[in-house]
Amino acid sequence: MSDAPWWRGAVTYQIYPRSFQDTDGDGVGDLPGIIERLDYVASLGVDAIWIAPFFKSPMADFGYDIADYRNVDPLFGTLADFDRLLGKAHGLGLKVMIDQVLSHTSAEHEWFLESRQSRNNPKADWYVWADARADGSAPNNWLSLFGGSAWQWEPRRGQYYLHNFLTSQPDLNFHDAEVRAAILDSVRFWLDKGVDGVRLDAINFCFHDQQLRDNPPKPKEKRVGRGFSPDNPYAFQYHYYNNTQPENLAFLGELRALMDRYPDVAALGEISSEDSLATMAEYTRDGHLHMGYSFELLTDDFSAAHIRGTVQTLEAQMTEGWPCWAISNHDVERVLTRWGKGQASGQLPNLLTAMVCSLRGSVCVYQGEELGLTEAELPFESLQDPYGIAFWPQFKGRDGCRTPMPWSDDAHAGFSRGMPWLPVPREHRSLAVAHQEADPHSVLNGFRTFMHWRQLQPALRWGDIHFLDTAEPVLAFIRRFAGQTLLVVFNLADAAAELTLPATLGKPVAVDGHGLLQAHLEGRQLQLPGHGVWFASLD
Repeated sequence: MSDAPWWRGAVTYQIYPRSFQDTDGDGVGDLPGIIERLDYVASLGVDAIWIAPFFKSPMADFGYDIADYRNVDPLFGTLADFDRLLGKAHGLGLKVMIDQVLSHTSAEHEWFLESRQSRNNPKADWYVWADARADGSAPNNWLSLFGGSAWQWEPRRGQYYLHNFLTSQPDLNFHDAEVRAAILDSVRFWLDKGVDGVRLDAINFCFHDQQLRDNPPKPKEKRVGRGFSPDNPYAFQYHYYNNTQPENLAFLGELRALMDRYPDVAALGEISSEDSLATMAEYTRDGHLHMGYSFELLTDDFSAAHIRGTVQTLEAQMTEGWPCWAISNHDVERVLTRWGKGQASGQLPNLLTAMVCSLRGSVCVYQGEELGLTEAELPFESLQDPYGIAFWPQFKGRDGCRTPMPWSDDAHAGFSRGMPWLPVPREHRSLAVAHQEADPHSVLNGFRTFMHWRQLQPALRWGDIHFLDTAEPVLAFIRRFAGQTLLVVFNLADAAAELTLPATLGKPVAVDGHGLLQAHLEGRQLQLPGHGVWFASLD
């Protein structure tokens, strides 16, 4: 129905390998576990998988601190396991994307171990080093997302090094051409293996301001977090100088030139900047990233106005690129808790899936969304996330969305025969895959129904988007592609709502088969049940 590349309009299922399936009994998921469950993933009707980091790492940030870009950590398996995974996924028709964390490494990476030894070794300039101020304090006021100064003293060199995240995650110096070449060579390694794409973590953090200028203070009323809370000191600054530098665009061009040598691959950039939507538009211009991914729908605001305003703002700026939307991932509170506020109806999980999968763009769905999993409430003594441990109790970290996938009612929910690295919440057991498989009306089977139906709707996959001006809690828009025009309406509240359809829409004809709670039309009045939807043809 379209000659678009595979990633355009695709739904990608995000797998957090630590928590997906453990096969060796150590309580941590692994690559063989993913292989074991790929048939399940393929049954969901998604197009691709994105696997969070599985590379060699001391696991200070659970794999986002990479010590070897070209090897699998023994915790997860071997390179041979990855090759088997890739082969099976492709055999099932699934594309495979992997995380690439380019802006920083682990402090245990051999590059950093060499760089920190002296100021004149071959890798002396591979990381961001700076002298202390005259009073011995840090070079400037930049802050780490995980708390405190973004600078750490290194006595071997008598200098500070930059870390935008943990102190054990030193930032690479992308102003150095050798660094850029080495990083691109690491990406090439996985492209040569046959991956279909890369998801680029914190891609706007690669470059820093070479003048090391202080970030200006941000007024209290403007402290809005994206991936961090407003009471985190990180929110107290405008991050004009420690990330999102203009030099990054040229590097993205180099990365795209590399990827263009491989058929049908994609680069998806995670972007969190002072104006993430503007940066998404900039980074996805021709010759740069294929897609941009932001935190703008990973917020607490579940209003029709916020969703409509976010998409419209991006549409106005993104004249060349293609967006990728997500409402959950491994870094934020699960969407059913965040947007359901503990009052979720049985229809809400699949309404949320349908809503994000009906916007113009591609979509990333986080493991467990298809089951309607809620955020796990964990006691302090169960926490593993250094972010949550540092900011407890105001911020409980990211462990609540990372608990193991519940597969059955067996010990540890079928995730592992050993003690899981995070506990399985009791309330997740009743939502286990085995339970939902047997229930034709389950969230899981509703998810499958919608995904398979969406694959047959070219307007939802590739069409343009035009919003109707509707009052809360109704979100309505039109998608068009080739010969199909769809009117799409969502009631975001659990109470019934009504919408008067404009006469200019003609006589819409309801489209069924999506499996969601359907509204009905009486004259020009659309009657929407709580968390109800309406898909209608305007052809």
